[in-house]
Amino acid sequence: MNKYLYRVFIGLVVLAGVCVVGGSIAQAATDHQRPRTNTMALPERTNNAWEMNPFHLKDLQGEMHSLEDWKGKVIMMNFWASWCGPCQYEIPEFVHYQQQYGDKGLQLIGIGVDEKRKLANVARSLGMNYPVLVLEPSAAGNLMRKWGNDAGVIPHTVVIDRDGRIKYIHRGQMDEEAFNTYVLPLLK
Repeated sequence: MNKYLYRVFIGLVVLAGVCVVGGSIAQAATDHQRPRTNTMALPERTNNAWEMNPFHLKDLQGEMHSLEDWKGKVIMMNFWASWCGPCQYEIPEFVHYQQQYGDKGLQLIGIGVDEKRKLANVARSLGMNYPVLVLEPSAAGNLMRKWGNDAGVIPHTVVIDRDGRIKYIHRGQMDEEAFNTYVLPLLK
């Protein structure tokens, strides 16, 4: 009887292994067919940034800021780091957007998840013309989760309209198409 139970047990283990491998292959095939996206047009529930618990962070000059400092503007809040290649790639576009649309009410805010010195070097090198707030990496998880970034992926951009509603969340490097589709209409 023990030999019989042993054979049944081995058979179940093998069957379970086949199911796991087969399921993984099927999932991979399905994932390959699905279009990949790093964006969410709207959060599942639209939160108002002004009703959320405020955060206070220092900028590169040591001055304390809150998101409410830019109340009434269309805000692009971008989480980034000095070591992040995609972040550094998108920053020149953000500099251009701030320069071109700042007088129409656009306000970019960089939230650097890094050491102040490293962030300042990148800001100077890339000519960042918008505020850079310093977020200590040890505190980044909580603040990023609050703004829809459960995975801790950077870059991560949150777009807030003039009334404080979160209109768009972009995970990963933001491109011109996303800006034209989700940000530009808010400036009109």
